[in-house]
Amino acid sequence: MVTKEDLRLFHPDLVFCDIDAADTDELFKLLGQRLSPKGYIKENWLSAIKERERDYATGLQTRTIGVAIPHADNCVNKAYIAIVKPVHPVVFQPMGGIGDPVSAELIINLGILREGGEVDLLQGLMRIFLDDDATNNVMQQETPEGIIKAITSRLM
Repeated sequence: MVTKEDLRLFHPDLVFCDIDAADTDELFKLLGQRLSPKGYIKENWLSAIKERERDYATGLQTRTIGVAIPHADNCVNKAYIAIVKPVHPVVFQPMGGIGDPVSAELIINLGILREGGEVDLLQGLMRIFLDDDATNNVMQQETPEGIIKAITSRLM
């Protein structure tokens, strides 16, 4: 179950709509450059998230958009949830290695420390992205606050 504490991890300063990356490696590098100065991630974050994504891809093609929910273990200083609505879709490999590559229009990076929190949030996010109306609502938002409200209102 998603907790109130989990919902507090969504912050407007962790919503990025200006990241322009050619691939996942560049996306993770640019995201790391935003997270590191704020103290969210450890030095090993970039290598950890690349390795985790290579071994357990997080791309999900829904009926309306492609999304990705990358995360990695043992590389987070303080819990966070970063949302990236990239300038151009970024190609991720599909979850479970089944299907075609996914052009992700929305990336939600989970930096969760709470035991079981990652699974709870993944399940909640999956419910949103399997609901066309909820997904469209998220994608129509033009401000960080609007994106957060569209997501968190569906997680409660």
